[in-house]
Amino acid sequence: MSGQRASMRRRQNLFRWVVVSLTLVFFGLPLFSMLEFTTRDSAGHRTAATWSALADFGAISTRYPDLRDGFIASIGLAVLTVVIMLVLLVPTMTWVRLRLPGLSRTVEFVCLLPLTVPAIVLVVGLTPVYAWVTYFLGGNAIWLSFAYVVLVLPYAYRSLDAGLRAIDVRTLSEAARSLGASWTTVMVRVILPNLRTAVLSASFLAVALTLGEFTIASLFSRTNLQVAMYLIGKSDAQISIAVGLASLVFAFAILFAMSFVGGQRNSASPLTRLRRRKETA
Repeated sequence: MSGQRASMRRRQNLFRWVVVSLTLVFFGLPLFSMLEFTTRDSAGHRTAATWSALADFGAISTRYPDLRDGFIASIGLAVLTVVIMLVLLVPTMTWVRLRLPGLSRTVEFVCLLPLTVPAIVLVVGLTPVYAWVTYFLGGNAIWLSFAYVVLVLPYAYRSLDAGLRAIDVRTLSEAARSLGASWTTVMVRVILPNLRTAVLSASFLAVALTLGEFTIASLFSRTNLQVAMYLIGKSDAQISIAVGLASLVFAFAILFAMSFVGGQRNSASPLTRLRRRKETA
């Protein structure tokens, strides 16, 4: 029996290594090809000229102003999209779970609806809205965050819904209210700390989608990072590919850094901290 278990364990380990290896090849080969392309000159010799030019921020900003504007716009879009998404979804989903459970299916349907709408159809529908947005707020690409919030709703909703299902929201909120906490304190100091993983997951998805979005920005004639890469690719393919590879590494670094947001948790629970403040008041 022990021999059969050992043999099965070896087969499982072998299967895991095969799957991991194939996954690494599948994702790593295109990245290696991008790096290979950007380190060859027209004669086929190895060179670092493309990466040296990309590292010269002053020269690259002067030569490719769209790249600078697109990078700044994408960073702003990622931050604003995450903020709007969290402010819109977290209180709404919490309130529905606490006070209006009968509307949970309706909220779920509304949040998942963008999955069924193609991007081109979404742009057509949002064109009259963005005519007024441009009139009142201007034509800055940062206002594409309103459309991006619609795009990330399905993914953010699933992440936050899983987090809310994993905790007893009603008991936590009622206990906090009985200790004298306001609804704002309940949301910020009790609910959000227990949704930390779900909030970070939703933020990861929002940042990844925002940094990689091209269709809506292009059709609305706004310049984000992906549109800037497309424009540069018409004149200098190597710089465009290098920017694409650098943006992938940058996005990975941002997502990796976001996983450490908040640092270590306090060993005391949110309700315990509220109770201590109540006793010392």
